[in-house]
Amino acid sequence: MSTLESLILDLHDLGAVQLGQFTLKSGEVSPIYLDLRLLVSRPSTLRQAAHALQALASRAQFDRLAAIPLAGLPIGVALSMAMDRPLIYPRMQAKGHGTGRQIEGEYQAGETVLLVDDVISRGDSKLEAIAALEAAGLKVPTLLMVIDREMGGVQDLIDKGYQVHCALTMCSILDTLQSKQRITNKQHDEIVDWLQNRKQ
Repeated sequence: MSTLESLILDLHDLGAVQLGQFTLKSGEVSPIYLDLRLLVSRPSTLRQAAHALQALASRAQFDRLAAIPLAGLPIGVALSMAMDRPLIYPRMQAKGHGTGRQIEGEYQAGETVLLVDDVISRGDSKLEAIAALEAAGLKVPTLLMVIDREMGGVQDLIDKGYQVHCALTMCSILDTLQSKQRITNKQHDEIVDWLQNRKQ
């Protein structure tokens, strides 16, 4: 079994991959839900996710990592520790007290950061984080995600000039769960059809 297959099965065991009817942040109803916030409850699976991203991150040139709160932050910390690379994170709103900082952690303007998050559906939350980092004088050429939901977000970011790398895709997850008899052929095909219909 490959490392990525093992990660997929562990995510399924954890309940981070669920089938049913779920309303997404966009308001759209999805037959599958990904909840990587659960990774904090299973360090071994969090470590696997970080290792999957480390293989991708090692190809990029960057001064420090940046993680998007909330779900991306534990993944960013795990990756930071695995690679022994410094981490910062943007707040969606600047602090209203203390230092009033919008970017937490140590950095210098002009540095290049590798932006890390858990899942990409559309690109909106990534663009918000990029805007905060760029406003602080940082360069954000590359983004790193655990899972691409294959809902157009990756292509939108690529079209805007960013590089995007994902350890897993929705279809790779579905294919693995089907091959390991975690889901039926019918469930697999229905979700793939739903994804394809969204792209038309």
